[in-house]
Amino acid sequence: MDAMPDTTTKRVLLAAPRGYCAGVDRAVIAVEKALELHGAPIYVRKEIVHNKYVVETLSERGAVFVDETDEVPEGARVVFSAHGVSPAVREAADQRNLLTIDATCPLVTKVHKEAIRFARDERTILLIGHTGHEEVEGTAGEAPEHTIVVNSPDDVDGLEVSDPENVVWLSQTTLSVDETMETVRRLRERFPALQDPPSDDICYATQNRQVAVKKLAPDCDLVVVVGSANSSNSVRLVEVALQAGATTAYRVDRAAEIRDEWFEGVATVGVTSGASVPEILVRDVLDDLAGRGFETVEEVRTATEDLMFSLPREIRADLKVKEAERAMRA
Repeated sequence: MDAMPDTTTKRVLLAAPRGYCAGVDRAVIAVEKALELHGAPIYVRKEIVHNKYVVETLSERGAVFVDETDEVPEGARVVFSAHGVSPAVREAADQRNLLTIDATCPLVTKVHKEAIRFARDERTILLIGHTGHEEVEGTAGEAPEHTIVVNSPDDVDGLEVSDPENVVWLSQTTLSVDETMETVRRLRERFPALQDPPSDDICYATQNRQVAVKKLAPDCDLVVVVGSANSSNSVRLVEVALQAGATTAYRVDRAAEIRDEWFEGVATVGVTSGASVPEILVRDVLDDLAGRGFETVEEVRTATEDLMFSLPREIRADLKVKEAERAMRA
C-alpha cells in the first residue's frame, strides 16, 4: 500500500503578484463610484471584468449588465468594460444619447491607438488573440478592413495578406506570453518582413502572474488558480502551471469548487489568481486549504506592482461637480 503523505510537510506556495491589476481595479471602482454619484441603475456593457463574484456583487448594488447598448434605455448612463469597445459601439451609444463612462484599461487603449496608426499606414495587422473575446472585437473594430485575427500558431500557415512586405503584429493583452511568442515566431517565418509593435503588448500584470506561477509550479503537486472560466488570463495560468511542472492544476471561481479528490498524495499546493480576481476569494481558498491541513503559507514573490491608473475622466468630472456642490452648501 502507498505510504500516506506526511501531514507535517503540508504547505501552500502563494504566488505574488496575483489578483487585481491596475486596470481591473480602476474599472471596478468606476462602477462603484458611478453608483455612489448617480444611484442605481448604472448600466454596464458586457461584464466590467471577467469575474463572476465581481459581477454578482456589483449587480446587488444596482449595476445592470447588458450585452449591447440597444438594451440600455435612451439617455441612461452606461459604463464600457475594461476590455474596450470598437468605434461602432461608441457610435451606437451616441445615437441613443447615452452618457458613457469609458473604463477601458489604458493598456488596451494603447493597443487600439497602435491599430489606428498602423491602419493609417496601410499595414495589414495580424492581431494575435481569441475570436469573440471582447478585447479582440474592440481592437479589430478600430481597423476591421486592415485586421486579421490569428487565434493560435496553427492559424499561421493559412494566412493570406495583400502585401507580405507591409505586415505588423499586435496582440490581445491577456494571452500566454509563451504562446504569443510562438505565434510571432511562426508569423516571422511566414512573413520575414513582419514588423513588431513599438512595445510588448502583453499586459504587465498578465506577464507578472505567469512568471510567478512558473516559479512555484515545479515544487507543487497541485496548483489552484482562482478565476472565472471566461477570464483569459486565469485560464492561461492553469496552462502555464502545468507546462512549468505542476503535477496537476485546476481553476476555481471560489473555494466551494475545490474537490476532495484533488488532494490524494498532495504535500505542496500552489495558489494564484487571475488579474480580475479580488483578494477575498483567494483568502477563502487559503481558509479551505488550512482546514485540510495546509496551514503553512509561503509567499513566492517575483515582482512588486505599484502601477495605478487615474479614474475615467467622466468619473473625475462628476466627482469635481459633487465636491463643488458640497463646498457651496458648507
